[in-house]
Amino acid sequence: MRIRKDVIELSIPVLTEQVFLVLMGVVNTMMAGNIGKEAVSAIGMVDSINNIFIAFFTSAAVGATVVVAHYIGQMKVKEANESAKQALFSILGLSLLIALLMYIFRYPIIKFLYGSADPLVMENLNVYLNITLSTYPFMAITSVANGVLRGTGDTKTPMKVTMLMNVVNIVLSYLLIYGISFDNSYYSFSIPGFGVAGAAIGISIARIFGSVLILLALWKGSHLIHFTDIRSFRFKKDYLKSIFGIGLPAGFESLMFNGGRLITQIFIVGMGTAVTASNYIANSISSIVYVPGNAFSIVIVTMVGHSMGKKNIDEAEDTMLYILKFSSICLLAVCAVIFPLARTLVSMYSKEPAVIDLAVDIVRLLAVVVPLFWSAAFVLPAGLRGAGDAKYTMLTSMGGMWLCRIVLGYILGIHLGLGVQGIWIGMYVDWVVRGCMYLFRLRSGKWKLKTVIQSDVESEAV
Repeated sequence: MRIRKDVIELSIPVLTEQVFLVLMGVVNTMMAGNIGKEAVSAIGMVDSINNIFIAFFTSAAVGATVVVAHYIGQMKVKEANESAKQALFSILGLSLLIALLMYIFRYPIIKFLYGSADPLVMENLNVYLNITLSTYPFMAITSVANGVLRGTGDTKTPMKVTMLMNVVNIVLSYLLIYGISFDNSYYSFSIPGFGVAGAAIGISIARIFGSVLILLALWKGSHLIHFTDIRSFRFKKDYLKSIFGIGLPAGFESLMFNGGRLITQIFIVGMGTAVTASNYIANSISSIVYVPGNAFSIVIVTMVGHSMGKKNIDEAEDTMLYILKFSSICLLAVCAVIFPLARTLVSMYSKEPAVIDLAVDIVRLLAVVVPLFWSAAFVLPAGLRGAGDAKYTMLTSMGGMWLCRIVLGYILGIHLGLGVQGIWIGMYVDWVVRGCMYLFRLRSGKWKLKTVIQSDVESEAV
């Protein structure tokens, strides 16, 4: 079966990339956790903010992936290259504006969101945020470049870049967090550790390094993508319309979704430092659980985009159904391992019994729920976006987040006193509702009527 062969061929590099990407965050969390619960809480709070914008860049870059994939499906290489450049420069400009605004308003934002946090947590939080803000443009570059390459079917280059980023991050973060010392009978030297600041510097350098590598890959090029004539670049509205017709709804969906997660984070901060640390540890482990699903969410965009570009609607539908089932099976396999190892994994992050016990409970419930509902709620909408149906997925995601995850999470977690577990149960209900709505959309066939690119794209500059 050709779909199975294509899925496996594209998925293995993406899956490897996702493992290393998740490892990057997990290792940082573990190292910070050994500094203390205040450090891991602070990094978790900042990541809740940073991840909103990083996810926005990644989601906006989906527009580039889809448009490039459609052009490649039609074998229009020139148009695919022009779309790639339009996406890179436009999203880079947007990221610079966001980074500037965040830098200007960072202290009022932090006070509004986390004003009730412990003083030591707030101190660490400000240090970590001030440093990592500078990486927004580099993360935008990496997101778009990865999206462009995946749109052509190249999943190996993003994988290699992410692996190298991970190595740089682990080595630098360890040295910068804990320091290094050497002493023998001849000479001795030592470099002090910088704690939370070291974690921020390490991951920042890794992100800058990754963006340089991926740009070099685009500059070197392949038979499908090759960045040339950069100095003569001009924005062209017809390309931008196609890119942002997908990218803006996907990006706005990401903003609303992660903004909702930030609100639930605020609920949890009020429950105390130990609960906040437990929640962040559980979130870190959940990123391991989601690895196969996230990989298939990336692959499905490219495969459906290619099929839609070739006007092969039946192939696009078969691809979505096959990857939906395959993803669920892979998630079940991962969760079957995570459930019995929950306490061992959590203990690698923290040595405090109260933090460990609560995080273990959260992780075990997660391992039960994920195989049942996650793929329909996250993999399937990625396929619909690949077909150009971005507005429906945006509205559905926003509705599920704000009505189920936030409102129900508040009722269960705060009003009924279920604590952080109530917040997570609200999230699971969100998955069920959205998954059902995406399945209904797939069966209705309305996504088949979407048009991403016109037959002849004009090149009017703006």
